[in-house]
Amino acid sequence: MEDDISISKGIIEQLVEGTIDDDNVDRLLKLPKKDSDRFFTYIEVLQERVSWNDPILLRLSDKLYIVSKGHGKRVTQCECGFEFGDYRTNWKLTSKIRTRKTAEEMKAVYDPAPAVPEAGWQEVREYFCPECATQHAVEVVPPGYPVMFEMLPDLDKFYADYLGRPLSDASEDWYQDKTAETTATWNQ
Repeated sequence: MEDDISISKGIIEQLVEGTIDDDNVDRLLKLPKKDSDRFFTYIEVLQERVSWNDPILLRLSDKLYIVSKGHGKRVTQCECGFEFGDYRTNWKLTSKIRTRKTAEEMKAVYDPAPAVPEAGWQEVREYFCPECATQHAVEVVPPGYPVMFEMLPDLDKFYADYLGRPLSDASEDWYQDKTAETTATWNQ
């Protein structure tokens, strides 16, 4: 790696793969600022790792992305290609959910014993892709607690104001939580 601000695509690939060496980690941490194209190089690396061509707008977790489907449609999509729906609706509502409620069920995934959530006071919810069974998230919450929507990014503001490259389908309508609209239809 060079001492200037520009980071090679190879270094970003190593970051994504988790194979970067300690010297390069130290150099990255000591850089005065990030190079202006690093995010787009990162997205390019991620795009090369998936089998589909929908442009990745943002990575939410290891195998979960917000992608552009064109024609003013943005969805949350698994690495396998499964679409959870409009990214403004909590993707967990479309996932397969395993809920662990008993001490025995929780002990299967928590060790040592002091780390096990207290049955009756808490439950463990695990969220999986319905197509490939990748576990995307885990919540430890009181029973009956609403499903958490961890992140609704303002993509238009991020791309325009922070990255300096506005999205072609930018609109004020994008940045709004649509989860309530989805759940409102469940009783009909």
